[in-house]
Amino acid sequence: MDLFRGFWSKHRRKILVTTACVGSGYLIYKLYNAHTRNLADLERELSNERHNDELIKAQMKDHFDNIQMIADTTTLPHALRSLSSRIVEDIDVSGVMETLSRGKGTLVPSEKLHLWNELKVLSFTRMVVSLWSVTMLSLYIRVQVNILGRHLYIDTARGLASSHLPEELDLIDREDEQKFLTSADYLATNSMPSLIFHMKSAVKEVLKRKQLKDVLTTRTLEETVIRILDVFMSTGSPHHWIDYLMMAHDTTTDVSSSDATVTKFHLLVTETREVLTSTEFTNVAEIALKACTVALAEEMETQPGLATGIQLAKLLPQIEKTVPEISAVPDNNRFLQRIRDLPEVQLFFTLLYSNMPH
Repeated sequence: MDLFRGFWSKHRRKILVTTACVGSGYLIYKLYNAHTRNLADLERELSNERHNDELIKAQMKDHFDNIQMIADTTTLPHALRSLSSRIVEDIDVSGVMETLSRGKGTLVPSEKLHLWNELKVLSFTRMVVSLWSVTMLSLYIRVQVNILGRHLYIDTARGLASSHLPEELDLIDREDEQKFLTSADYLATNSMPSLIFHMKSAVKEVLKRKQLKDVLTTRTLEETVIRILDVFMSTGSPHHWIDYLMMAHDTTTDVSSSDATVTKFHLLVTETREVLTSTEFTNVAEIALKACTVALAEEMETQPGLATGIQLAKLLPQIEKTVPEISAVPDNNRFLQRIRDLPEVQLFFTLLYSNMPH
């Protein structure tokens, strides 16, 4: 016992230090173990969140791609058929051409000149109306289906996450959906006469200094069409051209109101108009119109004469041959393909679809 007390007295400090170190080491080990487990749990949680995020992004991309396909294969072809028929009906050049053909040798020079000038205005009006209508309608329909598709995707996600019955949720019903999509026919069924009238005025303004014997090349044709579009787009109030694509804004409907009469249809229409009046859409529309004007010049360049220069009078029959190509079905329409391939257009609609409402 005395030996033990002596050993303890002699080595007490070392024993206490050693014991403290061992205890501290054990505590640090336990803390390290717990920290490692927490890190592992956190990494698993983050990994699961990343997986879920990637899954959601993949689902949204698939849904986005499907939306674009629906626009190209269903909504747009129907609208283009109505549009093409209406333009042919409302801008009829066949009567003037037939009069010129029948009047060979009998028409006096002043009559012939008048008819040729009328044909010049009608042919350019028909060409530019077709170009503007197809370009803007394709963008408008894509705005529609992306807005609607985004809302339907969110409604579905909310429905799956909610304990409420589907009929208790404030979802877009089938009637509002159909009414919203069929409004794409507004240009063909309602506003075409007004569009033709104002585009014809722009054509007359630009062509008044161009004589039938003037020689046009690919470049001068392209510049002429762009000038007509610029005059048309800049005449009138800002964004006046939107009223050709959709019904004029109903100022009696306050979408901020909680009144039950404000339907999902009104909300969709209001959101669409807000997109169309945005600076971003205006920029995209200008880029698309210029791209389609270039495509038009390239299409007409495949016919004889324009590449090296052709008289305006001889160009008119070539315009008539080209116009049906502008409003051809999407699968065979190089103008629509040109619009789809524009990086600015692709980015705009990607951002539009991903812009989740709060």
